[in-house]
Amino acid sequence: MHWIFLAVAIVSEVIGTSALKASEGFSRLWPSVIVIIGYASAFYFLSLTLKTIPVGVAYAIWSGIGIVLIALIAWVLYGQALDLPAIIGMLLIVTGVVVLNLFSKAVSH
Repeated sequence: MHWIFLAVAIVSEVIGTSALKASEGFSRLWPSVIVIIGYASAFYFLSLTLKTIPVGVAYAIWSGIGIVLIALIAWVLYGQALDLPAIIGMLLIVTGVVVLNLFSKAVSH
């Protein structure tokens, strides 16, 4: 279950962060509500994850996957360009998350 909780935390954070731009500095009601619900849900499910996964590992996975997803959403929804260094950097982040999950003894399998 802890991996499902982590996945829900990641998706909630990505939804909340994606709505930040649309909230226009919290001046628009519904995008602002989505931000608040997204972040509240993200931290709640992350807290459930931390019962079984070490905080450093959970946060590395959460932030790494979140960075890549947010960059992709910003590219698709907002037309923000990703140059070669950005793509290489995100590939390194994904590689780090994979190595962490496959080879680290700190991750509870």
